[in-house]
Amino acid sequence: MTKDHHGSKGCVNVNQSASMEQCENVTVNPPLVDAGPTIVQLPITLAEIRVTSNLVANIHFPDPVLEIKDIKKRVKIVQCRLLLGGNTVDPVTGLLTRPIPLFIKGFIRKNIQYATPCPHAKSDCVASEIRSLTVDVPFECVTNIAPDQFFTNPIIPDINTRNEFDFFRAQNLGHGFPEKDELLSSDLSQFHQVSEQFYNQLPYCELISSRIVQWDEAIDRYPLPGRAPFEEGTFETIVEKSMLDFTIKVLQKQQVRIQAL
Repeated sequence: MTKDHHGSKGCVNVNQSASMEQCENVTVNPPLVDAGPTIVQLPITLAEIRVTSNLVANIHFPDPVLEIKDIKKRVKIVQCRLLLGGNTVDPVTGLLTRPIPLFIKGFIRKNIQYATPCPHAKSDCVASEIRSLTVDVPFECVTNIAPDQFFTNPIIPDINTRNEFDFFRAQNLGHGFPEKDELLSSDLSQFHQVSEQFYNQLPYCELISSRIVQWDEAIDRYPLPGRAPFEEGTFETIVEKSMLDFTIKVLQKQQVRIQAL
């Protein structure tokens, strides 16, 4: 992000206390599942949730802004990780014992179209040019998916193992020991190991829909000089308060039984 005429300010300053938070979710669109005799590996929907988060950001413009004409928005998710592992499954029943956190990170892409006054306009009227500014407003949060929100339980990763083993060896003790005595132990000059590694299926996400409610306010607006209409003015910074609401689907490749065609 480059510096502009504001000095050290970039285009977007995010209030971290409002951006980093525990966001809430609700379950949507439960699926219908049919079983059968054929085994296939398919992407299985683990959960489909609607996540809500809030953020506050300061957006700085490179030009004096007379008014904002339009803002086009798009949600971009760059990280969506279901934190599997640990004591999340009861070894007897196979059921989840606690919520599983889902870490989400992304941006709201905003293309802001605005009018900026022409530098050589007449003093009793306002002529302006239409320009645009594109910024990414970052957000990051974690939400917990409760056991009853999973349509299908995720497959918990198998743990890699490394185990050493030795062989018994009888060796002569050498000079200074009775000939009938022997060193009974393992051989320090040898190393033996069995290692096992599992290549587990990583859960992933798909973005289904998004909804943004925003409230933008100028914080440095000043009247235009000269004989311009009295209510006209310009600003260069706005504070944006947003409620972000998006639906994501969490999936994982699993082996399932289906009805053969």
